[in-house]
Amino acid sequence: MYLPLIHGTGQQNTAEEAVFPPSNNVLFQSHLTCVLLENSEFEKSKAYIIVEIIEYVPNSVVIKTVMKKATGNISVMSFDTGEAFLEKMSPYDTFIQIIDGKAEIIIDKQSHVLDTGQSIIVPAHAINTIHANERFKMISTVIKSGYD
Repeated sequence: MYLPLIHGTGQQNTAEEAVFPPSNNVLFQSHLTCVLLENSEFEKSKAYIIVEIIEYVPNSVVIKTVMKKATGNISVMSFDTGEAFLEKMSPYDTFIQIIDGKAEIIIDKQSHVLDTGQSIIVPAHAINTIHANERFKMISTVIKSGYD
């Protein structure tokens, strides 16, 4: 999985540049940005306080997989101030809910600033990016069925 990132300085990085250690946690480290991916799913039939299961890490984006299936996935993410994903397009609708802080979601060049508790659906095939003008946490839900 390649995650294009842009640091507050305008420096672009991708996980393609990383050397991945042999573990379930994939750590991407450059001189500016670190991305920690945790791909193991959460234990089922167990209660979680979702905002507490992911931490902020300076100069980083942290991504934890809650559930990953062939028909979609749910991830929780934290972005430190100044971090962002580069513009991308997905063939699937993506539901984003902010669970802490404030995020800027840009969809087809239109900016949407979301506060804690707010959400937005990024339509399939829309060019979009996510900016952390301040640090925030979010849940991202992608549903793949119906697009075959």
